[in-house]
Amino acid sequence: MAAQIGAPAAAARAHEELFAYWASLRVAGRLPARRDIDPARFKRHLPTVSLIDVKPEPLDFRVRLAGTGLHGVYGREITGRSLAEVYAGSAADYWRSELAQVVSERRPSVGAHNLAWRGASHLSILWLRLPLATNGWDVDMILGFDAVVGMSQAVTGIRAA
Repeated sequence: MAAQIGAPAAAARAHEELFAYWASLRVAGRLPARRDIDPARFKRHLPTVSLIDVKPEPLDFRVRLAGTGLHGVYGREITGRSLAEVYAGSAADYWRSELAQVVSERRPSVGAHNLAWRGASHLSILWLRLPLATNGWDVDMILGFDAVVGMSQAVTGIRAA
């Protein structure tokens, strides 16, 4: 897995940095647009940043851009793929619901999920999704950030019987 792996506290700080940057771009309650985002402002986080296009009717999502670190998380390139092409079954339903909430509420969303589905149960992703709107109101893109966190496989001295 080639994604950057860090401690939960570092992941939380990265989330705070990106959220603060996004919030600084809001003016009079209007959402920032993609054109307002300067990737140089969060260069060290780019490997696990994504841009997700919002298709309004019927509501659907497509990964416009996925950082290079996300290839290691998903085990393949996800740029250009729809939600249904990236996830299957309940995972697709989960993400559809989470992203739909970002769109309908026009607010960021945050969460965590374990990477056991990738054979890495010692790793989790702390995710952040930030709404973007070309017209300042209607969410047409979502800025995503995934911080991979995990426990090292340290020797504890405890052995199985």
